[in-house]
Amino acid sequence: MPATNIVIIGAGSASFGPSTLATIIRDPRLKGSTLNLVDLNPEALADVGCVAERMSTAWDAQMTVRTSTDRRDLLPGANFVIVSIEVPPREKLWRLDWEIPVKHGLRQPYGENGGPGGLMHACRQIPPFMAIARDMEQLCPDAWLINFSNPLPRITRALTKYSHIKTVGKCHQINVGYGLVAVLLREQYGISVPEEVNLHSDPANVPTIHQMAHAGRHHFAIKSAGLNHFIWLLDVRDKQTGEDLYPALREAVKTAPPSLEKFSLDLFRIFDYLPIPGDTHLVEYLPWVHDPLAQPWQQYEIPLYAWGDNEAARDYMLAMMKQMAEGVISVDGMRIVESEGAAELIAAIAGNENYYDETVNIPNRGAISNLPDETIVEIPAVVNGLGVQGVHMGEMPYPIAELLRREAALVEMVVDTAVTGDRDLALQTLLLDPMINDIGRARAILDDYLTTFAPYLPQFNR
Repeated sequence: MPATNIVIIGAGSASFGPSTLATIIRDPRLKGSTLNLVDLNPEALADVGCVAERMSTAWDAQMTVRTSTDRRDLLPGANFVIVSIEVPPREKLWRLDWEIPVKHGLRQPYGENGGPGGLMHACRQIPPFMAIARDMEQLCPDAWLINFSNPLPRITRALTKYSHIKTVGKCHQINVGYGLVAVLLREQYGISVPEEVNLHSDPANVPTIHQMAHAGRHHFAIKSAGLNHFIWLLDVRDKQTGEDLYPALREAVKTAPPSLEKFSLDLFRIFDYLPIPGDTHLVEYLPWVHDPLAQPWQQYEIPLYAWGDNEAARDYMLAMMKQMAEGVISVDGMRIVESEGAAELIAAIAGNENYYDETVNIPNRGAISNLPDETIVEIPAVVNGLGVQGVHMGEMPYPIAELLRREAALVEMVVDTAVTGDRDLALQTLLLDPMINDIGRARAILDDYLTTFAPYLPQFNR
């Protein structure tokens, strides 16, 4: 296949940077490509540039590596633009997203992608993405933007609604689905499961999620659909025999480990289909885990995000990148990292392959027939030179479709609020959120947010 031109914005990201870099450079289909690295942190950028050069040399990738703190230097001629960015300081702002509503009587179960915290996160993240899209429209209008940043469906919808850039969002949360199936069917398949197993999205749980997902992928083939962090298992088969395992899964939930994703399994019993993002993400889109009297977060054992642990994990990854840049440790260990999916997308589009990607975030366009066409859905797709074509999944079960439709409608409001900075629209948007049941509380939360986050929300201060 011909060499291609790839830009990574946020290349110094400790979460996605190292693995995305390694999987692109190690892929023989991308040999000889140009790799452009952009990051606002000059020190992190210098380190990641050195690591890229070392990987290219060690693995004979023959890549041209360029770096800049200004994306406009590197966007001209790009075919693909990977974006993994976060308005800093990440953990401090996320913690405030959660703490401010608590002052006004609302305890969100998580506060990253849904709830009032998810609205503020989107309002901080969408403007810099729109600025990237404007630059792309001018400098590389035919390029694909591959988004890894949260809140992923809201950012991706803003790009499809307010720009002409081709966009696809990628998320690894389906790994939790494979892990859930592996744990539930552990006895039938002889899968070893840790004691007190759960799959919560927390830095300390990453090894367990990888272990269980690896076991699940070895034995099972699954198909899911829905919205990002709100996907549902529609089909699960034995990878060798093709046997439908949903009946076994419905039986296995009766003897599930008591520590395993209690909220998700309760919804499985109620709706007869298994939600698979894991409890900590799923609770953000639903109205049943924040009641201050019942305190259901205790019943379901929903933890708050470990902000400090995530800071420590990022510092560790940045230190490791510096050691690789300086040659203290080898880059060869990165050859076996799991892919986040960007390399496969790029190779399939550039090489006109017919690659099956089990989860992409793209406009629905009829793939889920009872959701709006413009909704950003997470579904399987076939990827080739024509782009990313969603697989037709048919109708979602009606109650599940209604839950998804409500969130999809809210996403439209969130996106419009984040782009326009309209305070009246922001209040309306909060009042549509499933966690808000009081107008006065909504006004108080919004006023506090807009005051506290004023330096990060220029669209509200025009």
